[in-house]
Amino acid sequence: MSGTGETGAGELPPYAERVLAVAELIPAGRVMTYGDVAEWLRDEEPPAGFPETGAGGPRQVGRVMALYGGAVPWWRVVRADGRLLPGSELRALAHYREEGTPLRTAGREADDHIPRLDMRRARWDGQRSG
Repeated sequence: MSGTGETGAGELPPYAERVLAVAELIPAGRVMTYGDVAEWLRDEEPPAGFPETGAGGPRQVGRVMALYGGAVPWWRVVRADGRLLPGSELRALAHYREEGTPLRTAGREADDHIPRLDMRRARWDGQRSG
């Protein structure tokens, strides 16, 4: 879940910083899809100090999470179909269970019997409460 980019040590591309900032806003027990995060960033004005970085889509969000997501709650940014991230299923599942994230049992057709996220109940709309 973490990697290095082409920027200097400790320096992230502006779009990556914005993606990671959204990931940190997602409450425990809730998730946003890669597309939700991309849409959030298209709808939000860049904060002061962030240059305009252009619009990215779900693939760009996924790339940022793959390269830089290890320092944020990466398990809260997910695939739209509710399947857990391949290769990190058990780590993610432990986080979901700890946080009480709604899950669905795996169907009979699932070879791995790993639950999926219940996207209807787990998906966060980005609205801050309070």
